[in-house]
Amino acid sequence: MKTFSYTIKDAVGIHARPAGLLAKLAKTFSSTISLEKDGKSVNVTKLMMLMGMGIKCGDTVNFTVEGEDEEAAAKAIEEFMAANL
Repeated sequence: MKTFSYTIKDAVGIHARPAGLLAKLAKTFSSTISLEKDGKSVNVTKLMMLMGMGIKCGDTVNFTVEGEDEEAAAKAIEEFMAANL
């Protein structure tokens, strides 16, 4: 299991476009990728649930990646977050 935290830098937070791209990226891995904020956790492949988290600029979220390709998945998600959010 891999975990990492990320603080959202995008002024709008996690909105439709990056949420859709994040969900699409997560679906390319067999690992389960979860995002947690304020005690609530969602699978990042579930777009509507991800957007429903109401994540705004300055919020810190925690990712948990668990599965056979967790190393590659965690690295890809971290790079995506840094480049897009």
